[in-house]
Amino acid sequence: MTRVQWSDYDAVLFDLDGVVTPTAEVHMRAWAEMFNAFLKEYDGPGDTAPYDDSDYFAHVDGKPRYDGVRDFLTSRGIPAPQDLVVELGDRKNDAFNDVLARDGVTAYPGSVLLLDHLRDLGMPLAVVSSSVNAPAVLAAAGLADRFKTVVSGAVATELGLPGKPAPDTFLHAAEVLGATAATSVVLEDAVSGVRAGAAGGFVLVVGVDRGVGAATLTEAGATIVVTDLAELVPTGDAA
Repeated sequence: MTRVQWSDYDAVLFDLDGVVTPTAEVHMRAWAEMFNAFLKEYDGPGDTAPYDDSDYFAHVDGKPRYDGVRDFLTSRGIPAPQDLVVELGDRKNDAFNDVLARDGVTAYPGSVLLLDHLRDLGMPLAVVSSSVNAPAVLAAAGLADRFKTVVSGAVATELGLPGKPAPDTFLHAAEVLGATAATSVVLEDAVSGVRAGAAGGFVLVVGVDRGVGAATLTEAGATIVVTDLAELVPTGDAA
């Protein structure tokens, strides 16, 4: 168990995909299907080698959808006009929604254990996600009532907040919960999200290693790294 004295903090801010729910896997499949279909049909300048998981972690993971499209295309030397970025981003969103509707989603058991513990403490909680689908994912997982606020990609766009790795969405969520960066915890599995927490000056940034690697998350600014949120629950609660 990694010891965190939760009573020292005023709010806890969760990323969603890969932290609370394993929807990162759904996102990864949707991105791969969309990009590889595009690369197969594309005949312009740039590198059209197949997209793979390394591209996801390097250019897409944790970012707002259109930023992910733009950054990947740019990494391949492929022109990224806004109309193409929007088209590919919308294709990816459609693919994600199809998978979510077909298969549903179940939260990580260790994450639910931590959510239960924090609920018992009366801790204000938020989800801060780059995904516009965050409310639908929470509803599908049966967790919509656990969070006082959900700062999704749609909310960020509405408020004009830059996405991760900028810290603005986390800072906004903390403010909504009546807290500050100095009194709030960020939990993130993506490098861009960890960088956002660090850039915002959050007192504790927990990296959740779902495959990126502890060293990478630590280098990005994670204060501590765990492989499962159950590690953050006091032993008596985890028994």
